[in-house]
Amino acid sequence: MGLTPPAVRCRFEFSDRLDFDPVLADLAARGPVTRIRLPYGSGEAWLVTTFDAVRQVTTDHRFSRAAVVGRDYPRMTPEPIVSPESVNVMDPPASTRLRHAATQAFTKERVALMRPAIDRVVEGLLDEMEEHGSPADLVTHLSDPLPQHIICELLAVPPKDRNELLLLTRHLLVTTLDGRAAAARAKARLRSYFASLIAERRRTPGDDVLTALATAPAEDGTAPLSDDELAVLAVTLILSGNDTATCQISNLTYTLLTGPASLLEAARRPADLPRVIDELLRFIPFRKGVGIPRVALEDVEVAGTLIPAGDYVHVSYLTANRDPDVFPAPDSLDADRPRHAHMTFGWGGHHCVAAPLATAQLHSAVGGLLARFPGLRPAVPADELRWDTRTIRRFPLALPLAW
Repeated sequence: MGLTPPAVRCRFEFSDRLDFDPVLADLAARGPVTRIRLPYGSGEAWLVTTFDAVRQVTTDHRFSRAAVVGRDYPRMTPEPIVSPESVNVMDPPASTRLRHAATQAFTKERVALMRPAIDRVVEGLLDEMEEHGSPADLVTHLSDPLPQHIICELLAVPPKDRNELLLLTRHLLVTTLDGRAAAARAKARLRSYFASLIAERRRTPGDDVLTALATAPAEDGTAPLSDDELAVLAVTLILSGNDTATCQISNLTYTLLTGPASLLEAARRPADLPRVIDELLRFIPFRKGVGIPRVALEDVEVAGTLIPAGDYVHVSYLTANRDPDVFPAPDSLDADRPRHAHMTFGWGGHHCVAAPLATAQLHSAVGGLLARFPGLRPAVPADELRWDTRTIRRFPLALPLAW
């Protein structure tokens, strides 16, 4: 099998605006598979960076997420973001039932039915932003409240509890060591909160996703979801439905207003907006480093490298989205780039279940914003913006806009 190459130490702390992490770029330039060491967890891992190699790892049953449970696996955060029983660390067939239930909350058909309601919420938030007057902070007026409102409405979370849940989800994403205790408390509190809410839905059903999941009959001889499974699923849904859209509303807007004029011009045309948003999602590095690894269950060759059984394997969706063999001139934004599937929402069995909802919110938010404010522009120089540095995400903490 040969000697294992020395590992590259990676903290993945880069957070300079939305520039691509030079450490990730260097790792991708080394080849499709590289040995790395992360700041937390024991041992080393392989990092897979090309589109085809990432696709292989994320769809090959010989790489297991479930095998990380109970292990101090290499990671970026002091505490694992997900619980051991989360659907995000399950393999088929164990994950099939839970993922099927989760995807029912965010099917394209269900989201299409929700789109008028999403548009109304966006319009209301933009009304308040316009009433506030120029300049106004996009994060305060749109990026934070829209995804929080939508996912909490889906789960029928009472308005009085929503700010607390938003804060708890943020604690889970902190990468600094001093956030470890807060992350552990946040995870326990979210589980406890949704366990109580699910029990209430069983007693008093409503017209919401949690009720639908809690009262759904068993299918194909499987048992109905237990309260504990539903609580874990609810935490997954609020993380998935809230996190990506919150960051990306700000990131997309920032990139449109500071990037090529041709991209902004195309985004202002409703027929071209979906294509532009797709290109922005491919291009923007909205998170840092890597997520949850997999374990090789047997010796597997990936892009010419033999990965021994038992080794951890991380994939980089960010570098896969910049693979020049799939996306020509990948470091440039191209309003006319032919559509091609990207990996911003993951791939394979752990593709983000809330992707249709997040995409609908981005289309509504960005389209509504550009239509409402034709003269939209940054209100401060780019070098005065403050960016998140404490979590795995990358986004401006505030984005003052003028019109």
